[in-house]
Amino acid sequence: MRGKIFLDGEIFKVINEDVFSTEEVPEESVDLIVTSPPYNLDIKYNSHDDQISYEQYLEFSHKWLSRCYGWLKEDGRLCLNIPLDKNKGGQQSIGADLTTIAKKIGFNYHSTIIWNEGNISRRTAWGSWMSASAPYVIAPVELILVLYKKRWKKDEKKQSDITREEFMGWTNGLWTFPGQNKKGAGGHPAAFPVELPRRCIRLFSFVGDVVLDPFLGSGSTIIAAVNNNRKGIGIEIDNGYCNIARGRILNETDLENKTIIKENLQKWPKTLKRQINPTSS
Repeated sequence: MRGKIFLDGEIFKVINEDVFSTEEVPEESVDLIVTSPPYNLDIKYNSHDDQISYEQYLEFSHKWLSRCYGWLKEDGRLCLNIPLDKNKGGQQSIGADLTTIAKKIGFNYHSTIIWNEGNISRRTAWGSWMSASAPYVIAPVELILVLYKKRWKKDEKKQSDITREEFMGWTNGLWTFPGQNKKGAGGHPAAFPVELPRRCIRLFSFVGDVVLDPFLGSGSTIIAAVNNNRKGIGIEIDNGYCNIARGRILNETDLENKTIIKENLQKWPKTLKRQINPTSS
């Protein structure tokens, strides 16, 4: 069964479908994947059980990472935003475990960026208070694993748009910027800020490249892709989050200066047509 194209434009596409079943993304067609999958921390998503066993979570991760591997071009890259570790329901080394899974699938490891979002509010316990008996150590950081498919070096003939200052700052693997609050993400419970995909896109892809997020959520990756002259594709299983992403894409991108595919315009709701093209009836 063909997937549901929720929103279609010349430079972006939102697919309202399961990451495991969609056929809307051709094999070996993607230059860069930037994503943050569910963390399995019992976050209250609309259409995903975020409280499964750790073994089930690793199986889930293997399945979606395998799909991503197939979608990437031979020189394609993956920027994977995940926790360093977790202590809810037992201590687990998420970063190390997902790196191991990715390498078994065929990904090559390049580097790890530490994202210091300064968020200590996720602490769930202190362990043994002021005692060496059983304290918990929780770092208020997340990881961005940088992986690639077959070869790291890309064709230098394509256009880069990163500035000297950005390159100097971002090749330092400690990034410090705040996380995304729910209000700014339309109420999505676990959105990442646009700044995260923006940096990954400008550092690891060329102008005009195809950027995919298989867990689009509130749309941050497509917003960053469109605003930086890449083609953005997002897969999102939940229809409600697709609506949130649509609103954010319309409000946070300069679509008036982008060329929208005219033959797809009539397929969109009239309200959406007016928002993108005020002359549409």
